[in-house]
Amino acid sequence: MILGLILAVTGLTLSAAAQDEVAQAEKAWATAVTKGDFAALDRMLADGLIYTHSSGLVEDKAAYFGSLKSGKLKYEALNEEGVTVKAYGDAAIVHAKIKMNGINNGAAFNVSAVLTHVWVKQGGSWKLAAHQATRLP
Repeated sequence: MILGLILAVTGLTLSAAAQDEVAQAEKAWATAVTKGDFAALDRMLADGLIYTHSSGLVEDKAAYFGSLKSGKLKYEALNEEGVTVKAYGDAAIVHAKIKMNGINNGAAFNVSAVLTHVWVKQGGSWKLAAHQATRLP
């Protein structure tokens, strides 16, 4: 019984630590995207990234990263509200409301959406593996 209690407490502590790490990774993603920190983005995006924009466009890491680096897509501000993080071992899900504005293909955008991110722990660090944004009316 004591062993079970120790394992339960340890699991909760690891889960809380993972949730904190992922919350920090989420903030780092928003900062890197808005500041154009491509070195940081390259480190935090999983090679198998699936990035689904609020427009429905689906890109892999190369396409998403290429759009950002070329200036075709520029996020000027990303503001997340009501962020929740649920850790599941070496994976975590982030859910939030997000307000985004910037430039896409030369046209300004200002979008409110619901955001889901899937983060996975690879090589000792958290990587963004999937992004799904659903535009709010």
